[in-house]
Order: sequence, then structure tokens, then C-alpha cells
Amino acid sequence: MDPFYNFVSHFWWLVFPMSGLMGGWARSWSKATERRHRRRMELYTIKNQAAQAEQASQAQVLALMNAHDAVNRRWLDYELDVGKLIDYPVMTDVREPLTVAFLRAKREADGLRPAAPGELRTAARLAEYRAAVTSFEIAFDVAEREAKRIRDSKFTGPERQRLETARKLLRIASDAAATPAERQTAYRRARRELDGLIVLPEATLAALEDKIASMLDAGPAPEARRSV
Repeated sequence: MDPFYNFVSHFWWLVFPMSGLMGGWARSWSKATERRHRRRMELYTIKNQAAQAEQASQAQVLALMNAHDAVNRRWLDYELDVGKLIDYPVMTDVREPLTVAFLRAKREADGLRPAAPGELRTAARLAEYRAAVTSFEIAFDVAEREAKRIRDSKFTGPERQRLETARKLLRIASDAAATPAERQTAYRRARRELDGLIVLPEATLAALEDKIASMLDAGPAPEARRSV
């Protein structure tokens, strides 16, 4: 007789406890497998959530950078347009507390701005940059509203006349129909009229001088040549 069947015939009573033992092993193996699967799923979920959080964070930083750029463009509209600065001189008057507050908020936001969205890796730095951009927006809005409200009311009658003269001279300096000599003379006179009244930022002067220089290089318009 086969040894296996011989063993079973003599020790058949062991089948029942061994069955229970093997069933316990099977159940333990199944539970261990289930735990391993659950841990893998938990790790996958954690990694996926972390990746989504990182993407959301970078999207938030990009949105803040766009808001930051929008305020800078609004300021650039003044900085590159001397006519607007003559109309609203408070925007560059560092004696005005609101102007000082706006310029300080701008420096702070510019200093905290990352070169790329991925550089802000912590929630603390993100919160700091968000607060700076918000302060920049608010400070600029307040300064601009005040500048438009006041306009040139803080200047005396003669000073306002000087501002108006400078405005007219700058139009001549930027007029393509004027001769080079007329443009140069008008620009120099406009600078003298504004001296002591309005502080023109370096970017404003550079943009104005570049514009006038390019027109001088091009020479007078045909109508101006015929009139000379």
C-alpha cells in the first residue's frame, strides 16, 4: 500500500486538527496580504496627495506672481509716461506718506518674489509672499486714488502754470513734425520747468530721452523739412 494512504489509515484522526491549523494559516496569509495591499494603497494616496498639493501650491504662486506683475504694469504706466506724472505728481512725491507706503510695499513684494513658482517650497514663504503682494496692491490703489483726488491742488498758481508749460513743451519735444533743434530746446526747457516741482524717476527720464533721441536720429518729418 502506498505510504501516504497507510499513514492516513492509521492517523486519520489528525486530519481535523491539521485542517483547522491550515485554515488558520490561510486566514493569516490572507489578512497579511490584505494589510500589505492596504499599506501600498495608503502610500500611493499619500504620494498622490503630495503631488497634487505641490501642483496646487505652484498654481497659487503663479497666480500671485501674475497679480504682482499687474500692479507693476500699473505703476509702469506712470513711470514711463511723464505726462501722467505731471497730471498726478503725488505718485512720485516721496514727501507723501501714501506714496512712501506704496514704494515700500513694492520693494518688499519685489524682494520676496521668486524667480520661478517652484522656488517657494514652504507654506510659510508662500504666505509671506501672498501678504506682500496683497499689501502692494492695496498700497498702490490707495496712493493712486489720492493722487487722482489731489492732482496738482497742492501747488501754487505759478507752480501749476509751470506744470502746464512743461506739459506743452514735452508735447513739442515728442512731436515728429518739429525740427531736431525745436525738440531739444523744448526738452531742456521742460526739464527746467519741472525742476523742484516733480521728481521724475530715472526710468521716466530714460524712456523720454530714448524716445526723443530716436526721433532726432530719424530727422524732421517731410512737412518740417519743407517749412525750414
